[in-house]
Amino acid sequence: MSATGGKPPAQHADEARSLRERVAESRWRRRIAARRGLEAPYRGLVGVVGALVVAFGIVTIPLPGPGWLTVIAGLFVLATEFAWAERLLEFTRRHVAGWTEWLGRQPVVVRIAVAALTAAFVYGVLLVTLHVTGVPHWVPGWVPLWH
Repeated sequence: MSATGGKPPAQHADEARSLRERVAESRWRRRIAARRGLEAPYRGLVGVVGALVVAFGIVTIPLPGPGWLTVIAGLFVLATEFAWAERLLEFTRRHVAGWTEWLGRQPVVVRIAVAALTAAFVYGVLLVTLHVTGVPHWVPGWVPLWH
């Protein structure tokens, strides 16, 4: 086993560099950086697109679906250009990994309880959302919701 934890040296070196560094070294990004007139608009566009993806993710967190995944995808877009987003993405990655490891070490009863609480929370948020926004017209009449 090598000093890099069994990984090839090139792969380990690639992990040591930040996402921004890897993007900055790409050929297309160097072309943009070489044209001073494109650098600021490109960073602005990345900021706007990343912020919109994060905002959409935040709005959809309580709804069933990939809300948190969308937030993380938006952070990933922002992290290609902004150091603060890269730090926040790394913080998120560490905490999600820690939570996953902790939950994996728990007895089955605890994992089932966490799953049940999560499902109950999502169901409650869905009911409140339908109550506030109204039941869509395409929901069949036999679905037991108020109108």
